[in-house]
Amino acid sequence: MAVALVTLTAATTPPDTETRAAADPAAVVREWNAVATDTIKAALGPRPSGQGAIWEGFVSVAVYNAVVGIEGGYTLYQWHERGPAKASSAAAAATAAHDVLLTYFPAFKERLDTAYANSLAALPAGRARDLGVDYGKRAAARVVELREGDGRFADVPFTAAPAPGVWRPTPPAFQPFIDTWLARLRPLVLASPQQFRPGGPPALSSAAYAADLQELKAMGAKTGSGRSTQQTETALFYSGNLVDQVQTAVRDHAARHRLGIAQTARLFAAVNASATDAVITAWDAKLHYASWRPITAIRLADTDGNPATTADPGWEPLLVTPPHPDYVAGHTTVAAAVARALTGVLGTSRIDLHVPSDVTGTTRFYGSADDFNQDVVDARVWGGVHSRTADTAGRRAGTRVAAWALDHYFQPVPGGRTADGRSS
Repeated sequence: MAVALVTLTAATTPPDTETRAAADPAAVVREWNAVATDTIKAALGPRPSGQGAIWEGFVSVAVYNAVVGIEGGYTLYQWHERGPAKASSAAAAATAAHDVLLTYFPAFKERLDTAYANSLAALPAGRARDLGVDYGKRAAARVVELREGDGRFADVPFTAAPAPGVWRPTPPAFQPFIDTWLARLRPLVLASPQQFRPGGPPALSSAAYAADLQELKAMGAKTGSGRSTQQTETALFYSGNLVDQVQTAVRDHAARHRLGIAQTARLFAAVNASATDAVITAWDAKLHYASWRPITAIRLADTDGNPATTADPGWEPLLVTPPHPDYVAGHTTVAAAVARALTGVLGTSRIDLHVPSDVTGTTRFYGSADDFNQDVVDARVWGGVHSRTADTAGRRAGTRVAAWALDHYFQPVPGGRTADGRSS
């Protein structure tokens, strides 16, 4: 099952176990989320695709099973093997994360093994730790088994011929449609990639299509746009790796709110499993509808048959256009799934999230899930890389994905109580 990725060139940073409070076993879950994020980012590099969410999802559901199988309080993810009550759930979490990452990213063995040794060294030696290690290995093996033959890296050709409205490679790199296999990947929680496929984009001849293009020409242009300084900053803020931004924000939320180990594991599992299937849902729509990107639509507007649009052959967007179709937007589908997972787990629309951006070097606070979603929707329009229709359709689809996920998975056991004393 080990997947050799030719882009494995960088190294992860092991967690600083010296900073972990002895009374905070949930820190192990946060630390291994950071290790996973560093590993995935180093493996994939600046890949303009949602692939990172897939690996985050695999790790998170394995850690979730390893923890709640011992702590109780929540239903296991596609597994029925409970762990020993006296086992260390922290040891189980570290082991599950380590083993899943090592399976899929074997080139990082030295760094992963070092991080794992540090995690175990920070826990009391003895039978509880040994039992936790054993159960964590089984939790990881279960997820790896579940993902066998799931369609990863399958040859999924994009065969649509260039025509008005149809996607084709975009400047400056003119890359082919990246990671088409994501559109056919077996989901983590949904029944199929098509389960929440939205209806199609507006017809080229429609007023809605013309309105989208007019907004993009005015607000998404690299130069001479109508954007304010704040709008430009918003576009840049969400021009990087959204999956990484989410991981950092969720770690911070869990730490500040002192969530217990079971609650922390559940939060990451709900967020990342929903994000995984949001990516699959978005890529399914991209492959199915194959809508051309704004840069193509604006430059070739004289071919769309719509009298309300005019071509601008020299138009350039603020951001470089990613190599996959417009409809639906991956960023907004993932963001909406994350927001809905957060509100579902937390039981409130007040998400209390501090989201950082490596691109701008700033952090934004979101008290409201709606505000977070709106910024991501606007950012992709103002960046000139997505139509507003693609953004809003993605937002609706991502919300539906996460709502369905939480209706069917990661549920509290009625009347249960986790080991940290919190009612489920």
